[in-house]
Amino acid sequence: MKISQIFATLSAAVLMVACGTPAAEGSKEVRDLLPNKAQIDSTSYLVGVNFGSWIKGNDFGDLNYDQMIKGIKDFMKAQGTPQDSTFGKQFKIDPNEMNTVLDGFIQKRRAYTGALNKEKGADYIANFLKGEGTAQTESGLAYKIIEPGNENKPVADQDTVWVNYKGTLIDGTVFDQNDNINFQLNRVIKGWGEGLKLVGEGGKIQLVIPGDLAYGEYGTRGIAPNSTLVFDVDLNKVGHYVAPAEEPAKKK
Repeated sequence: MKISQIFATLSAAVLMVACGTPAAEGSKEVRDLLPNKAQIDSTSYLVGVNFGSWIKGNDFGDLNYDQMIKGIKDFMKAQGTPQDSTFGKQFKIDPNEMNTVLDGFIQKRRAYTGALNKEKGADYIANFLKGEGTAQTESGLAYKIIEPGNENKPVADQDTVWVNYKGTLIDGTVFDQNDNINFQLNRVIKGWGEGLKLVGEGGKIQLVIPGDLAYGEYGTRGIAPNSTLVFDVDLNKVGHYVAPAEEPAKKK
């Protein structure tokens, strides 16, 4: 998520809290229209769940929740609106600096996560390569051929393969799984394109793909930066790329 989106999400959540708690003014008949204590408690809890989901989803790690609560309270008692020139002076840190502070924090978290995953992945591959029948290519791809298949192997990056596969993280978490799906080798991660060329039709292979041959330092949805990925793949069919024939030049 971009920092500007994070700022918008956080601001909207805080404003939701502010707008959802009007002062108890007016006659008793009017005040009775307000949410009761049970409703306030339930809503407060679910707003907390929403914040927790946002924090966890953006990999913020452990935060100082006392300071978070202080920030919410400071916002609630602040006078004016964020558009006012003096609004930010009411806070310990000017909310207008949020993008800069969050960007620095997220960059540090991403660097840490990436380095940790790279270290864990290297250890995993080292242990994997101790197993019988395992091997590693010059690029760093580790693999084990379960069934070699026939002589019809993918050769060109434009070749199409039909496969069954299951993808897991090194902790065993399944993040993707499909049967009898097809795609061109140049439209998948590098480790896939390289690994599928090692077996023929009817073959089975286990690929252990380091982060730089997978989704790299940025990762993707559900896959953290520099994650090493494990795939169990059945190669069902190979379709070799055929370059289109050139049309003869038209006579003038």
